[in-house]
Amino acid sequence: MAGSAAVLEDSSLLSRLDRALLPLERFCALLSGLAIFSLMFLAAYSVITRKFFGSPMMGYVDLIESAMPIIAIMGVAYVQRDGTHIRMDMLVSKLSGRTLWLFELISVLMILLLMAALTWGAWDHFMRSFDCSRPWCSKDSTTDIYLPLWPSKFVVPFAFFVLCLRLILQAWGYGRALVYGLENPAGVPLTLTVAEQAAIEARILEGAD
Repeated sequence: MAGSAAVLEDSSLLSRLDRALLPLERFCALLSGLAIFSLMFLAAYSVITRKFFGSPMMGYVDLIESAMPIIAIMGVAYVQRDGTHIRMDMLVSKLSGRTLWLFELISVLMILLLMAALTWGAWDHFMRSFDCSRPWCSKDSTTDIYLPLWPSKFVVPFAFFVLCLRLILQAWGYGRALVYGLENPAGVPLTLTVAEQAAIEARILEGAD
């Protein structure tokens, strides 16, 4: 997305639901960041043990495989909420008013339809791996240290479900803006100008002092 975005808050039900979902999205993004941070240490440890002890870390590839869904998709709902997810907006950035809200609503509904289908498929994929009649409740595992794969497979439908909740709220927000002709609706990311972004950053720096 070109530029930064802000999400306005008010006393409406939509805004209250937006603020209620935000802590979960932040927690998911935190888990994603911690997974990336942990893999850096694992990589360093594996290199050191290989270089100086001639024995690389056992199961390093398995751990990366298991952590990849957390790294890749756990934070997607958070960036969708802030409007900082990558998108092409050469056309949308030229629009305003109800025309803009119509295009945003259509795009969010299309994404929601796709994510609902992916969530269904990812859940079915997880259920094929999960079986509590087996050891570690898993029908499959990694090839090296035999980590169960169902926790990693569960991350995918969970993260997609959180994203679907966010998309529902944004569709509500854009639909509300379209119907009422709102200029700055709550609960949806609004693109900031360079001057507005600079003013926000200045206030943050003043608060840090």
